[in-house]
Amino acid sequence: MTIQTSLGRTSLRRRNFLVSAAAVAGGFSLGMRLPVGDGAAHAAEVKEINAWVVIHPDDRVVIRIARSEMGQGTLTGLCQLVAEELECDWKKVTWEYPTPNENLKRSRVWRNFSTGGSRGVRESQQYVREGGAMAREMLIAAAAADWKVPASECKASESVITHPSGKKTTFGAVAAAAAQLEPPKQVKLKDPKDWKIAGKPLNRLDTVDKVTGKQIYGIDLTMPGMLVATVRACPVIGGKLKSFDAARVEKMPGVKKVFAIDGNAVIVVADTYWNARTALAALRTEWDTGKLAEVQTETITAMLKEGLTATEAFVGNKVGDAKAAIDGATKKVEATYSFPYQHHVTMEPMNATARYTPEKCEVWCGTQNGEAAMAAAAEASGLPVAQCDVHKQLLGGGFGRRGRADYVRQAVLAAKQMPGTPIKLIWSREEDMTHCQYHPTTMCKLTGGLDAQGNLVGLHVRISGQSILASLLPQNLQNGMDPVVFQGLMAGGVESAYGYTVPNLLIDHAMRNPHITAGFWRGVNTNQNAIYMECFMDELAEAAGQDPLAFRLKMLKPKWAAVLKAAADKAGYGKPLPAGHFHGIAQVMGYGSYVAGVAEVSVSSDGALKIHKITAATNPGHVVNPAQIERQVAGSFAYGLSAALYGEITVKDGAVEQTNFDSYNLMRIDEMPKVETVLAPTHDFWGGVGEPTIAVAAPSVLNAIAKATGKRVRDLPLMHHELKKGA
Repeated sequence: MTIQTSLGRTSLRRRNFLVSAAAVAGGFSLGMRLPVGDGAAHAAEVKEINAWVVIHPDDRVVIRIARSEMGQGTLTGLCQLVAEELECDWKKVTWEYPTPNENLKRSRVWRNFSTGGSRGVRESQQYVREGGAMAREMLIAAAAADWKVPASECKASESVITHPSGKKTTFGAVAAAAAQLEPPKQVKLKDPKDWKIAGKPLNRLDTVDKVTGKQIYGIDLTMPGMLVATVRACPVIGGKLKSFDAARVEKMPGVKKVFAIDGNAVIVVADTYWNARTALAALRTEWDTGKLAEVQTETITAMLKEGLTATEAFVGNKVGDAKAAIDGATKKVEATYSFPYQHHVTMEPMNATARYTPEKCEVWCGTQNGEAAMAAAAEASGLPVAQCDVHKQLLGGGFGRRGRADYVRQAVLAAKQMPGTPIKLIWSREEDMTHCQYHPTTMCKLTGGLDAQGNLVGLHVRISGQSILASLLPQNLQNGMDPVVFQGLMAGGVESAYGYTVPNLLIDHAMRNPHITAGFWRGVNTNQNAIYMECFMDELAEAAGQDPLAFRLKMLKPKWAAVLKAAADKAGYGKPLPAGHFHGIAQVMGYGSYVAGVAEVSVSSDGALKIHKITAATNPGHVVNPAQIERQVAGSFAYGLSAALYGEITVKDGAVEQTNFDSYNLMRIDEMPKVETVLAPTHDFWGGVGEPTIAVAAPSVLNAIAKATGKRVRDLPLMHHELKKGA
């Protein structure tokens, strides 16, 4: 397969761009400072109104956010919700992370520190809004007490409190008094229709520092006396370290220490990353991989194929008697699809800085789960959790990978070798690529039965493949079954329910777990499940002689149908397209939201694919920042299409073959289609944004390719396929 592009390449390097941007920004900087007087006295005047809100005397507002920012915009969205109820001046808002140790000491006042599953806003919105509202009421009460008027007669707006008599004061002026008050027991939250800050397309709070290069990520962190470490684990996951020749590298420039950890890895500590990496490259190691070295991609594929016809399987969704309905159908349609392992490819490889003493262990890192990172630090250090803490940094990409804390554990084990010295552990790109927790590989056999009128009367969906919970959280299996496998196909619920009404339905899973660790990858199992279901729906529609949209709308439940129709209407589905252009559609419910996509593609006579445009509709219930949602939808298509075009991890002799971006390609900017987003909120629930729309990227494109070429692609990535008609 070739990809047709329309933009030229540029040789501008990111680092040079950031330096140039910083210089330009500096040219316009006025360098102003507020007169704060005595530093200690000023610090004493800064008041915490409650766990969420800190007010400075100059009316600056610091909002504390426990969820992690990794480019998805959760930070700004949650700040908007707090600021909306607080009634503060948005121009004076900044933010900070509390630490999980502080959360522990304060009876988990900030609640969940985990950021994944598109839950950052939807699961926090209630209590962060209450935090802002409570702080507002306390500030108003303090002003009213000073004026000796009823608080009910006062109002707050833009960080100013007023009374009908003409009295006026600012948040900063009453913050000290407000901080002494008892928080209200209950507060009334605003109706979203009255929002002035939330619901608006405001600029993100983290953008300026990112585009000027000022933003510090974990990998950028520096500390006095800090040393740098890097690690090499057994290339075969599950293998062991047999021996290593430390003496060979201990005298190399800058090397401070060489040691083994966990029986399967070696760490080199040096004065710089380059010296640590150079020494590690020269280190002779022997590995014990046992029978795992016999595993190949082909043996994994054979394992999955066997599961497609196995008699035993976990049932995730069942209605009626699908097998009997299919056997009695007028027409039977069958297809088998497959989905490969995929890597998270975060731009910032795994890293963490740790400082250990017998009294305390601290970690600085980007993490999607601060409390899990703290628990990992406690376990590795041997100290009680109360003597450990994690200082979160912004993430240079997460996508589910930084929900794990394996790299945190390694950093602490390294720091424990040199008490009192900060150790920054950095995984090389090669280590990161070959020791990920990969998007699970699965296959799917779908069998459908149509009656004489072209109605779907029976459907059997057999998934064979890996379980993420079996890899990472076996305690969460339900009588051996992994419910996460059925994302987008579940019988009901508010998270990822199946949208079609089929009179006879069976969706089951034959669990097959190779030794490669499966993990949560942005969009998780809705990605392949949407491909399986939505591409097969097109195949069924074709067999029934019906339009794919009309065929779906007959079976889809109202919210699913509404979002698909919104996308189709906006894209002009069914209307004439430029010559050689074709539409493909797909829909799914995931992470509590309803999403749909319409892809417009062309395939040239020599087989070059051009994805011209994707129109996406989403109903997340409520919209906190519409501009942010549009960027998340576009970003999710960049991620999902990159995986569809190129994403594939293969296994040879038990080890991952891909080691860097030369062997694991990503979509370039000139391959990115135009994305148009339709927001269709119904304001009756809270859904996620960052992950759901990824799932409709691949199937909408695959369905359009089938129309353009007359051939059906049933396994990814697309780079392996010749798309010329008749080929």
